Amino acid sequence: MKKIIPLIALACLSISAHRPSAKGFVSIFDGKSFDGWKVGKNAASFKIEDGAIAVNGEVGHLYYDGPVMSHLFTNVEIKLDIMTTPGSNSGVYFHTSYQDEGWPQKGYEVQVNNSHTDWRRTGSLWAIQDVKETPVKDNEWFTMHIKVKGKLVTILLNDKIVVEYTEPENVQRPKGMEQRLIDKGTFALQAHDPKSKVYFKNIKVKAW
Repeated sequence: MKKIIPLIALACLSISAHRPSAKGFVSIFDGKSFDGWKVGKNAASFKIEDGAIAVNGEVGHLYYDGPVMSHLFTNVEIKLDIMTTPGSNSGVYFHTSYQDEGWPQKGYEVQVNNSHTDWRRTGSLWAIQDVKETPVKDNEWFTMHIKVKGKLVTILLNDKIVVEYTEPENVQRPKGMEQRLIDKGTFALQAHDPKSKVYFKNIKVKAW
């Protein structure tokens, strides 16, 4: 005998299936505009091409400045798809804050570099815990997933863990890196130099 499910129950099941999880990822880039993002010097280094942020030009940084968590994250995950071109260098900063120009002083940088002359490869927690080899390649899309929980930073490339780093208590950084610390802040994408071209898309975050 067929089990009959009342129409009202079916409706409830359908609504539940499409309701976003309270702790699910939220998109912070619409693929069409820089709404919710802010850049200072060398803004021309950032363009939108085919639904992705194309980064190519003089040194600059594009900061998330939108409404999610008022762009101030502590415990957080960010996932994004990236494609590098040969010889390119870029980075994804977290726990940082907006600067008009220069390299961000606050927060950590996760390296994006598969074949640049800098030996620190994609997935490195730059100058803190570096990797010399990476499982991803130029001219291919890959997914970077950065998790920050308490003092623990986990970096994954295509779901493979490449870095697990726990910041020591009362750590002292060398001169010029004093603010490279777990704290709170936003994200930034890096334009490194005119010879580098890197693409970012499907940028989403989860915070708690």
